[in-house]
Amino acid sequence: MNQEDDVIRLEKIRKVYKTGDEDTVAVCDIDLIIKKNEFVAIMGPSGSGKSTLMHILGLLDVPTSGKYFLAGENVSKLNKNRQAEIRNREIGFVFQQFNLLPRTSVLDNVILPSIYGKQKDATGKAKEIIERVGLADRINHKSNQLSGGQIQRVAVARALINDPSIILADEPTGNLDSKKSREIMQLFQQINDDGATVIVITHEPSVAKYAKRVIELEDGKIVSDKSSTTSTPIRAKENK
Repeated sequence: MNQEDDVIRLEKIRKVYKTGDEDTVAVCDIDLIIKKNEFVAIMGPSGSGKSTLMHILGLLDVPTSGKYFLAGENVSKLNKNRQAEIRNREIGFVFQQFNLLPRTSVLDNVILPSIYGKQKDATGKAKEIIERVGLADRINHKSNQLSGGQIQRVAVARALINDPSIILADEPTGNLDSKKSREIMQLFQQINDDGATVIVITHEPSVAKYAKRVIELEDGKIVSDKSSTTSTPIRAKENK
């Protein structure tokens, strides 16, 4: 693959937080390339820098130094409005805390990000995605009437509404039991099979095993970057 296949390229990315006279290096000179259609898990214990790296990848924070190329564009020094435009176009977010509107229907929660984009027929597109994630029979339910697993499926559907090239999921199974966790990770596998680049931030090996590549962080540095030969299949009959 050549550089045209690089959906993410980090060059010497460093993030330093200042607390009074003390500097804390959260991410230390990271070089990283993620290709189109990869399924990557970024792992590490608390304090390893994975959350900081996730915020930088998602254009929710800016690095102190280094360059970040997203879909070929150097986004490191863009203003907030331009970063927001690119973020809305290129990245779909799935968070551990779901971040849904509790008294709003499944359909309206999924449609919400399209308000800031240029999605045509957002309602029709949302209905298709809701069916895709297995919630067609819950489309008019309020999110506070759903189970944890169903709520996370709504969050995944919402992340897909603007056809992002990247799905960025932060501890997406942290509030779910093992059965619902498997269902959500299988859904991410399906999304990856359909062509999206999927990046999951996690501290759980049981989640990381679904990825095709596992990156481990420690003290703000990449200490391991391995392609997985044992990623968990969705179902045996769907193996390719």
